[in-house]
Amino acid sequence: MTHPVIYPAAERQPVVDHPHGYAVPDPYRWLEDPAAPGTRAWLAAQEELWRGHAAALPGRDAWHARVAELSGAGSVSPPLWRGERLFLLRRTAAQEHPVLYTAVPGLPERALIDPAELDPAGLTTLDHWQPDLSGRLVAYQLSRGGDERSHLYVMDVGTGRIVDGPIDRCRYTPVAWLPCGKAFFYVRARRVRLHRLGTPPEDDAVICAKERSYGLGLSPDGRWLTVSAAGERGNDLWLADLSASPADRPDLRVIQEGADAATAAAVGPDGRLYLLTTLDAPRGRLCVADPARPDPAGWTELVGPDPEAVTGDFAILDGSVLLVGRTRHAVGEIGVHDLVTGERVGEVPLPGLGSAGRLSTRPEGGHEAWFTYTDGVTPGNVYRYDARTGRTRLWASAPGAVEVPELETHRLVCSSADGTQVRVVVLARPGSGPRPTILYGYGGFGLSLTPSYSSYVLPWVEAGGVFAFAQLRGGGEEGAEWHRAGMREHKQNVFDDFAAVAERLIADGWTTPRRLAACGESNGGLLVGAALTQRPELFAAAVCSAPLLDMARYELSGLGPAWRPEYGSADDPEQLGWLLGYSPYHRVRKGVRYPATLLTTFDGDSRVDPLHARKMCAALQWATSGSGPILLRHESGVGHGSRAVSRSVGLAGDMLAFLARHTGLTVRPVCGNGSGRSC
Repeated sequence: MTHPVIYPAAERQPVVDHPHGYAVPDPYRWLEDPAAPGTRAWLAAQEELWRGHAAALPGRDAWHARVAELSGAGSVSPPLWRGERLFLLRRTAAQEHPVLYTAVPGLPERALIDPAELDPAGLTTLDHWQPDLSGRLVAYQLSRGGDERSHLYVMDVGTGRIVDGPIDRCRYTPVAWLPCGKAFFYVRARRVRLHRLGTPPEDDAVICAKERSYGLGLSPDGRWLTVSAAGERGNDLWLADLSASPADRPDLRVIQEGADAATAAAVGPDGRLYLLTTLDAPRGRLCVADPARPDPAGWTELVGPDPEAVTGDFAILDGSVLLVGRTRHAVGEIGVHDLVTGERVGEVPLPGLGSAGRLSTRPEGGHEAWFTYTDGVTPGNVYRYDARTGRTRLWASAPGAVEVPELETHRLVCSSADGTQVRVVVLARPGSGPRPTILYGYGGFGLSLTPSYSSYVLPWVEAGGVFAFAQLRGGGEEGAEWHRAGMREHKQNVFDDFAAVAERLIADGWTTPRRLAACGESNGGLLVGAALTQRPELFAAAVCSAPLLDMARYELSGLGPAWRPEYGSADDPEQLGWLLGYSPYHRVRKGVRYPATLLTTFDGDSRVDPLHARKMCAALQWATSGSGPILLRHESGVGHGSRAVSRSVGLAGDMLAFLARHTGLTVRPVCGNGSGRSC
């Protein structure tokens, strides 16, 4: 018999805002302040409640052990070449964080930056790094406690000595080094600047003063600077010839402004401007232009759009070969094209139907390209393609040896509420009949769910469960139009797609509502919040991780202001109507049987403030008539992004144990042989 959960008291206050004539209740506004005594007491009581529930979860140790074992595959990145020196990231099973290594062929590689050595507590992460064109210096960014507010340093590669920095407020900034190695363009506090080594950052020249999300690029010869900035529908893009204007006052010429298109530009080794764009091609196309005439009127299409694949990457080899990376219904492929005509002449052989990472080549040119490949049962390995032989060879394997379960991959197509066809990838062991199932989705920001190795997914399937990935509108699986169909005023389409996938899984006999769980993180947490408030009868359990949930106030914290192009703004009356139409926090209703729900938050999260989960937790605990618990797992010392592996293992193991308990999936005790697998 299930005993009712006694939840910590949370006062519902009569707070109601009236923006643009709407009545917007916010009874748990007081939980927004993490330092308030009432919030701290409530959060401490929630943590005690979670710990008690977690300690009683069946097989929790086994879940943790198997996730840890599969995480032992480690990781390795493609090489980034600078002359004869290469740089790469690698993490072994014994390491908590990836380590940046450098090497010269014929000599042993050397660790440059090991976050665990810098901080034995494991709270420091290496967020980004970029060597100069000679490979003599490397600019790198560190953050602590998960806050991602990086500090930038410059290291002498030969000596390991820090020669510049720290420079604060450099969250994941791109770095574009000038050929002299004495200065670089970068982004600080959302403005583009030029920094000269040895000078105070306060003296840096401001290149773009408007606060925006910027990208930077520099041609290998250092002549051409490209600057991009996110816009309402696409991005603005500029090009500067640094041989004709000073670096601290570059003459930025418009490539595109105010366009409903995403475009990336780079000047190739042949001097042509290459433009990967969705302008007049929602699935992407590759154009070329004279840098002297960079606007769309001067573009010539080199590789046209594919009607069923999204074009997302390209590389030039040997001065005559063009590689074009695509995803076809979320499965990666790399085409070989003639550089002059754009004609497709072949394919880069890939190991299977998985995901191919971005192409890495030598800046000065050459006949080689490196990329990662992964799929549901294959850790990320690095492959090398040789344009002269047409062969793909394994270049570096994931450093750890792991034994993965046998599984089957099924690809389904279902109809959403408006008839749109939505694709689903289902992973399961051979068998039939309803099984505990996790339905995972994201559906936002044009990001695609592509096949990849996951130490979180495989234990669930190995134990007899089903894991389904829904390729929802709002993502990038089918191009720019697919993204636009799930953003702003069309956001409800994402939630309808998710519900349609759940209904299809039930109708096809994969699972039942008593065995189905919803799972998502960040924007996917918003998805889960919407699913459990709009269609609670479809799910037995839910995990809502680092979620956005109060859409009337999302712009007031974290990175909320930067997400207005995706969601809209509460400052606009019409857009506030969109937001309130699905805002999960505002759709909670008393007396509804909500699924057993675990909300997870991280106190270092500077993207999505944990206040969303706190308020939603209080609202669901007050409202639910179901017997499934509503719980909050709050973690300190980590944030929204990367973290120590042991912290990731702990989170994943707890999530799986919670979902297993509330969907009926059992896992046997861990064997005593140290393998981590069930007996």
